[in-house]
Amino acid sequence: GLKGEKGEPGGGYYDPRYGGGAGSPGRPGPQLHLIALNSPQKGGMRGISGADFLCFSQAQAIGMKGTFRAFLSSKLEDLNSIVYSSNRENVPIVNLKDEVLFDNWNRIFSDSRMRDNVSIYSFDGKDVLQDDTWPEKMMWHGSTSRGQRDVDNYCEAWRVGDRALTGMASPLHSRSLLQQSSSSCSSSYVVLCVENSYISDGRQR
Repeated sequence: GLKGEKGEPGGGYYDPRYGGGAGSPGRPGPQLHLIALNSPQKGGMRGISGADFLCFSQAQAIGMKGTFRAFLSSKLEDLNSIVYSSNRENVPIVNLKDEVLFDNWNRIFSDSRMRDNVSIYSFDGKDVLQDDTWPEKMMWHGSTSRGQRDVDNYCEAWRVGDRALTGMASPLHSRSLLQQSSSSCSSSYVVLCVENSYISDGRQR
């Protein structure tokens, strides 16, 4: 009976005492990626499951192993609870190039702005604020400024891209993800995806 040689229970627990320091090239410390879908979306995305699937499939297409969820409030879940509670305070939010956007998840919901001179990229590497794939630099979120669902402003839980309905969006040039701009659900805006929990080796190399 050789016990204790199978690695840590569950295999995925991150101990901050080990590894991942700034000095280890190619193996950054814990971080959660915030990455845009490769094209703009109207408010009708086949519900949150449709939006989540786009995030999942575009992440998988570039070999990212983490679980990506749409950065949107939905009928059953507030935006601010998408990231696992154990990762909300201690893990930086980074872009596709591993540059820090926010010090941690909770900062997004406390009037925090993205760090200067850092951009958001899509899964296929486009700079969302510069690239004309997104003529309007607006981003859907469907939430209050504190990240709770706004049921009058989330395009019928992201099922309807109708001009008569509204969804809450934020102008990305503000560098805040939760500005309150109520917009027609027929608009084509940026949709972000966030990695919802930290995995030791987030990307296949």
